[in-house]
Amino acid sequence: MSMSDPVGDMLTRIRNGQSARLDSITAPASRLRANVLDVLQREGFIRGFFEEELRPGIRELRIELKYDNGRPVIREIKRVSKPGRRIYSKIADLPKHYNGLGIAILSTPRGVMSDNEARAANVGGEVICKVF
Repeated sequence: MSMSDPVGDMLTRIRNGQSARLDSITAPASRLRANVLDVLQREGFIRGFFEEELRPGIRELRIELKYDNGRPVIREIKRVSKPGRRIYSKIADLPKHYNGLGIAILSTPRGVMSDNEARAANVGGEVICKVF
């Protein structure tokens, strides 16, 4: 069965895995999902991720979730730009999420990056999700 929002599905798997206190979860692999996970890892929201090949042509991502004293590091993860309504932002119009404590993940012409990296590179783009 095909899904209409693969990135939203991965974010929901992360949310559900942390509420169930799982050490790691799996999600189908794609380049965009791996780039989003790379930003989450660089910003310290997950411990790491790696790609596994189940059988030829079928890959999945194993995502290692991160906890601080038994509490999930990710308190909130929310999809902003959805398949039915894409949200684009100029870098000047991008607000700070939770007054700079959270991040927004953007898909820019220079690749997927956090809002802080996008401000430093002075590029805007599609707002994929917000994380706190």
